[in-house]
Amino acid sequence: MATVIQTEAEPRWPSAVALLASASLHYSLPSYLTPGPDWVLLLVVGSVVVFSLIAHAAKKDRLAKFGGFLANGLITVFLVIAVVLLVSSLPSKRVEPKQLLVAAIAIWSSNVLVFASWYWRLDAGGPGERETREVHAKGAFLFPQMAIDPVLREELGWKYWRPGFVDYVFVAFNTSTAFSPTDVPVLSRWAKAIMMVQSSISLSTLAILAARAINIL
Repeated sequence: MATVIQTEAEPRWPSAVALLASASLHYSLPSYLTPGPDWVLLLVVGSVVVFSLIAHAAKKDRLAKFGGFLANGLITVFLVIAVVLLVSSLPSKRVEPKQLLVAAIAIWSSNVLVFASWYWRLDAGGPGERETREVHAKGAFLFPQMAIDPVLREELGWKYWRPGFVDYVFVAFNTSTAFSPTDVPVLSRWAKAIMMVQSSISLSTLAILAARAINIL
């Protein structure tokens, strides 16, 4: 029977903060970009995130994982809806330039945060699975630290290195900005598919909507 190595626990609060921030950004959007009352998403996501954190503290890992995926999924759905509604509102030309620019920035920022959470939750089985491995050697992303010779990595103090939430925010930020993961190659098909969705949302908001808003200011 294989021995399970329990390394230092990965904190869950960065992802919780990211989800709450993403939901807050949706709350700041104009009413015509949100289905239903503006406060619904923030209230539901806030409740689910608190539930997930409590479940994790109580060692109810399955419930905590379910809560995290539920919050992530809800924000993603609302994000896609907001993009569709924003694009469909352009032909009417009734949207004020400043309002359009603010909406585009909020959607773009939420896009980075929610997809960083997806990568963090799915890569190499999620944080719970990564915690059981002494070394992070396999996953959907090839981080530079993973390609360093083991001897050199130990000399650099990175023997037990594994990606944290900030590393996935970096990947998501680059994907939304440069439409590519830059120095972190993508290895798995599911990650490539999700990145295409993220890049599409970013392209719609940053390259089309924000540009138009600036031109008509």
